[in-house]
Amino acid sequence: MASSATAAVNGKANSARRPGFWHKALRHGLVIAGGGIVLLLAATALFGRAIAPHDPNAMNFGAVFAAPSAAHWFGTDEFGRDLLSRILYGASVSVKVAFIAVGISAVAGVTLGLLAGYMRGWLDEIVMRIMDIFFALPAVLLAIVVMAILGRGVENAMIAIAIVYAPIFARVTRGAVIAVRDLEYINAARALGQGHLRIMFAHVLPNALGPIIVQTSLSLAFAILA
Repeated sequence: MASSATAAVNGKANSARRPGFWHKALRHGLVIAGGGIVLLLAATALFGRAIAPHDPNAMNFGAVFAAPSAAHWFGTDEFGRDLLSRILYGASVSVKVAFIAVGISAVAGVTLGLLAGYMRGWLDEIVMRIMDIFFALPAVLLAIVVMAILGRGVENAMIAIAIVYAPIFARVTRGAVIAVRDLEYINAARALGQGHLRIMFAHVLPNALGPIIVQTSLSLAFAILA
């Protein structure tokens, strides 16, 4: 009894001393440097309009193609507009559009992929055949078609980007879910009488997040470029 109690205490002590994710990440200089750059760019994009030194559309034909200076840190363009202000405004719009569009596509695609991969059968066939139809069209062509139907505007651009990326999230999620749906702990949850929704969102999805996180980062980069 004494030895088992001692082992339990030692196990708790070891688990308490085990460094967490953030503790391990902050010990690496590259992680700190990369995270700092990402946070700086994100803050610049989110608050770009507040810190822009000039009106991005204000033209000054007396300062056309001006070199970088104290008044214009990045210089001016062919119409005398401040390049730094235009970059900050453009980054603000691009980042917001990318995050909202990818967020919509991730929610829709992950939900469809989770249902298809876990339930399998006819639901899997229907969802994947619909996704194949989207994959049959080039992404740029599909986005152009959606924009032609909906019209111009930032909101319609977000919808077009979301429609383009949702099938990718669905297929990635389906593959990750299929890889874990028949593992022992999932079968144990079924044996305990847990419902399908609880198993999907409490056990399957958390263990399939790795590929989804990677796909989210890639989609954000391409959405910003789009």
